[in-house]
Amino acid sequence: MAKHNELGNEGEKFAQAYLARNGYKIRHTNWFTGKLELDIVAEKDDWLVVVEVKTRSTDTWEHPEEAITPKKIRNIVQATHNYILEFDWQGETRFDIISVMPEGQSFKLEHVEDAFMSPLW
Repeated sequence: MAKHNELGNEGEKFAQAYLARNGYKIRHTNWFTGKLELDIVAEKDDWLVVVEVKTRSTDTWEHPEEAITPKKIRNIVQATHNYILEFDWQGETRFDIISVMPEGQSFKLEHVEDAFMSPLW
């Protein structure tokens, strides 16, 4: 596995552990619908929380959440729409971003709740 893929996997696992420690119930990780993927689908306080995880080895090029382009948002929203239909979710939904960057032997994590709105609902 390429080094950047290993870092991405470690970052996603760190984000999952963070969410679990903070009262989120992880429903699915790396959930696919066609070619679209949701990194983490969690539940907290009767909300469906779709979390996009961005892991970077350094912030010299761009901050991780700056990598969430309008096209990426459309893909996340479409995948979430499919998820809601497949699992008959009836509650509220929000989109979060977790940025993860290595810091020493661990990671620095930033959690942005309600990071963007869906143009579909």
